[in-house]
Amino acid sequence: MANYEKFELGAMDNLHTYELKHPAFAKPVHGKVFLGPRLKLTGMECSMNKLRPGGGVPFLHKHRTHEELYVFFKGRGQFQVDGEVIEIQEGTALRVDPVAARAWRNNSTEDLYYFVVQARAGTMNDGPIGDGELVKEPLSWP
Repeated sequence: MANYEKFELGAMDNLHTYELKHPAFAKPVHGKVFLGPRLKLTGMECSMNKLRPGGGVPFLHKHRTHEELYVFFKGRGQFQVDGEVIEIQEGTALRVDPVAARAWRNNSTEDLYYFVVQARAGTMNDGPIGDGELVKEPLSWP
């Protein structure tokens, strides 16, 4: 039995072929795939996203308990948090508190690619490496 799950998303250019049926939209949302169900995640939710030029989240939303981390790895756009507009681009990482009202858009002429992680706020108390343990077995690659 494997101690991992794997999901092959395919080429990032084809991310728009994934669709999500969301109750806030009459039509399916293209370019978003939640990884939680596919990877059997238990302590976070993650999504891979592609927003085409001119696209955006047409409503503000917030969360009850989840903070979010947005990592933008290609393209440009704008992110709004509690009324403040933040320029985003390749290499931008943005954490948003659960109670903050947020929305984002691609106001550029190229696709905007980003990764989102949701996790319960205030639960990472061991620091960035405090939960890790070294394994005594030697590392061996075939």
